[in-house]
Amino acid sequence: LSLQLHRRGFRCLHGVDGSAGMLERARSTGLYQELRLCVLGRDPLPAPAEHYDAVTLVGALGEGQVPSTVLPELLRVTKPGGFLCLTTRSNPSNLRYKAELEAALGQLERSGAWQKLLAQEVEYWERAVTEEESTQGNGYISGVVYIYQKCPVPLLEEG
Repeated sequence: LSLQLHRRGFRCLHGVDGSAGMLERARSTGLYQELRLCVLGRDPLPAPAEHYDAVTLVGALGEGQVPSTVLPELLRVTKPGGFLCLTTRSNPSNLRYKAELEAALGQLERSGAWQKLLAQEVEYWERAVTEEESTQGNGYISGVVYIYQKCPVPLLEEG
């Protein structure tokens, strides 16, 4: 993902991961200006409020990985009007988590924190490791890409 962003002109990329080894792999790409150790859902993100134009969390929102309780922290570091791109899998072992995630996404949308721009199913998200996990029996797991825009702070009415 970072390489694709870089190819499209994004040059100020920061990354976090809970694994020092994964941070080293990311550092070896030369694409990141900053990399920090952070366990998402447990640690606060190492960034001030309203710092980023866009926040992505791809391939980590799933059962046994990053809890959906991370969403307010992702919003905290996103600028008003900024974008959040999130993904999850639709395979059978992730359906409970996906339902929890979508409930949390909807609650934040109803509260006015952000608005949904896209929720797109992707049939061939990643290769399945077992036939039972193959969503359509095609050897692949399907997934969903969500794009949200953080709502700007409402203007105070004068008078």
